[in-house]
Amino acid sequence: MKLLSWLLMLAPFAGAQIQIDPVIAAQIAKIKAIDNHAHPVLPVSGDTGYDALPVEHMDPYTEPVRTRAGSPLAAEASHQLFGNTPRPDWIAQKRDGYPNWVLDQLGIETMLANRVTLGPGLAPPRFLWVPYEDPLLFPLNNRGLASKNSDRKAFFSDEDNLLQRYLKECGYSKPPASLDEYLQKVVDATLDRHKSGGAVAVKFEAAYLRSLQFDDVPRSEADAVYRRGRAGAIPDADYKKLQDYIFRRIAADAGRLGMAVHLHVAWGAGGYFDITGTNPLLLESVFNDPRLHTTNFVMLHGGWPFTREITALLTKPNVYADFSAQTLMNYPRAASQVLREWMEFAPEKILFGTDAYPYSEESGWEQSGWIAIETTRQALGLALTEMVGDGEITRDRAIELAHLVLHDNAAKLYGLK
Repeated sequence: MKLLSWLLMLAPFAGAQIQIDPVIAAQIAKIKAIDNHAHPVLPVSGDTGYDALPVEHMDPYTEPVRTRAGSPLAAEASHQLFGNTPRPDWIAQKRDGYPNWVLDQLGIETMLANRVTLGPGLAPPRFLWVPYEDPLLFPLNNRGLASKNSDRKAFFSDEDNLLQRYLKECGYSKPPASLDEYLQKVVDATLDRHKSGGAVAVKFEAAYLRSLQFDDVPRSEADAVYRRGRAGAIPDADYKKLQDYIFRRIAADAGRLGMAVHLHVAWGAGGYFDITGTNPLLLESVFNDPRLHTTNFVMLHGGWPFTREITALLTKPNVYADFSAQTLMNYPRAASQVLREWMEFAPEKILFGTDAYPYSEESGWEQSGWIAIETTRQALGLALTEMVGDGEITRDRAIELAHLVLHDNAAKLYGLK
């Protein structure tokens, strides 16, 4: 009952004059959630596989108030999770069972783990793998793209390293001579290997590297760019054509293999992040492509600040959105307004996510996960209480919607029980 007591205690402060219906709050507190997007860390020292593009070493930028160092939320999360026992002692006690123990404390049944690889302690059925495919988009010389700013310099170095890993796994030391061979022996082979390794979806962080506008490029143009790019430097606009073609090829393959395509669609960390380039409407031609209608797309982080654009895109039959990160950055009232609009429009398309991540020593993936799910339960309770109060839905329907958002939509999308 500790979770419910905390939820009800915060309700008056989270919702101004609106207090969460206690029956709805009690039901929300009981739901074991499916977390659509997180970056859990192995219970060993030195783990770096929790992200292909780690953001904690970027140049200083203005962080949202809730995630800044010294936030009382992180201290409260540590207290709720660990009590008076230091975190390292819990890890030593639980060993490989520590990540599962964390999920139990958070009330999370299953977590989709965005990681380069899984590893000890992170295993099905509690943790499901979502690997990264961005490096496959950039098989040519990336020095020009990396020179745009300090953030991208670090990111393209990371992508180059991960591409070398994928090439080695495919038996290559460098990209093959022809685009045909690269697509068949590296791109397709990597996706097949990820699928056989248990991946339920693939992840793109491309918004940190370029615009999300992936145009429909003819194969002949992509082939010409690949040949010229292997011979020497090419203009960025030409290189983009190759990236666009490979992206749609990967999206089609993912659909063929039954894996969803996850995309970072929202504001991102860093002072040089291209917010304009992550507008979700840039993806509309991808969603409308008849060759991709068997591929399910999930817009991670709900497009914030473009949340109304997300609402409209949810009419696409193969498009979903989660609100991960929003419940870390934003307070319950703001998050509840987004959730209400989405639930009024397309409740079957909304997925819960934490974006749990090791942001700092004081706020690891455990604490950020706790903050995100607590904020979610408050925001969801506020939105549903208002919808009941306005006569839009009954209390029974509100509870059904809570189950859809926190569990059932994801279970259906990924074929989980």
